[in-house]
Amino acid sequence: MCGIHLFFVSSLLSFMYGELTDRKTIDNVRQTFDSYESDCFEILLYRKNRSPVWFYMQVAPIRNENDKVVLFLCTFKDITLFKQPIDDETTKGWTKFARLTRALTTNRTSLQTLAPLAKPECHKQSRLAEVLQLNSDILPTYKQEAPKTPPHIILHYCTFKTTWDWVILILTFYTAIMVPYNVSFKTKQNNLVWLVLDSVVDVIFLVDIVLNFHTTFVGPGGEVISDPKLIRMNYLKTWFVIDLLSCLPYDIINAFENVDEGMSSLFSSLKVVRLLRLGRVARKLDHYLEYGAAVLVLLVCVFGLVAHWLACIWYSIGDYEVIDEATNSIKSDSWLYQLALSTGSPYRYNASGTGRWEGGPGKDSLYITSLYFTMTSLTTIGFGNIAPTTDGEKIFSVAMMMVGCEFNFQAQFLTLWQ
Repeated sequence: MCGIHLFFVSSLLSFMYGELTDRKTIDNVRQTFDSYESDCFEILLYRKNRSPVWFYMQVAPIRNENDKVVLFLCTFKDITLFKQPIDDETTKGWTKFARLTRALTTNRTSLQTLAPLAKPECHKQSRLAEVLQLNSDILPTYKQEAPKTPPHIILHYCTFKTTWDWVILILTFYTAIMVPYNVSFKTKQNNLVWLVLDSVVDVIFLVDIVLNFHTTFVGPGGEVISDPKLIRMNYLKTWFVIDLLSCLPYDIINAFENVDEGMSSLFSSLKVVRLLRLGRVARKLDHYLEYGAAVLVLLVCVFGLVAHWLACIWYSIGDYEVIDEATNSIKSDSWLYQLALSTGSPYRYNASGTGRWEGGPGKDSLYITSLYFTMTSLTTIGFGNIAPTTDGEKIFSVAMMMVGCEFNFQAQFLTLWQ
């Protein structure tokens, strides 16, 4: 009878009351249910055969997403041993203290499952904390107390871990923006400020790996896993490899002037692996889909991020095809060539120096123009002042328009669904 959990909506245990049940306690139980509060009682109830049993009863209201109480969780723990030691043939003539000591030592199950009879502290989680919680596998709202964990293990829903997850989320979006830009526009991180910033990001990602080896997770049965060995095995089998590749210092290696151009391009390309961390972000943001405003903000952010990625790819295709390798000449119908003429920075061939084509628009102008084209294509506006000319650009434009149609369909669906 120890540790029984029952869910109640309107029942007040009247079928378990008897002639010796205290009426004042009954009134307190009724008042607790009527006022939707948490409380605990020592109450005498009766079994089906009308035998009396003392219970330590805890009542906790369960609230839905609208903060309304929909039912109650009642926990019953048998404390009859503390109230009335059992008499039998072997204990005749014993004192009450001796009989109580014998009953407790012979019934270890009751002793182990019996909680302290102190009034529990039920802390209601604020709506802001629920919104800021990034982990979708959090504890239910009726959980009375946090599970006991080893000293070096961090609960995945604690305040520190929630704040840390938001830091990682922001840095992941920063990485998702800067990595494609640096790879496509072939920027070498010679700027000391950007180099230091990217190095700090790498260090934070490395610290995140260490924390993940010491953070609880929710098991398949809904239980909180705090065993250090299970935590390590779970992390090694899931996100460890991706997280490790994402925190390697590619920018520092790429910053050295004596690095071969081919190796530099390889290190820049390997940075794209960091984008795989977005899979973890998408999983953590699942529970925001129930908020209409959050869905709108997430949709705008995803749309902008996809447009940014496509802009980087669009420029890479144009930059690869603007020079005809067979004739070593500039394709005059390329959108990059037309942009160079309109901005007053045409391409020129350096015959006496590097023997390569130089000049052209600045990177800022190139990126803004690429982003403008992808935005107009995704929104199916397409003013036509920037148009694909090569086969590669046309194929990519068709794929981009299909992505835009998918985005428009998803936006309309979510609007109707909300």
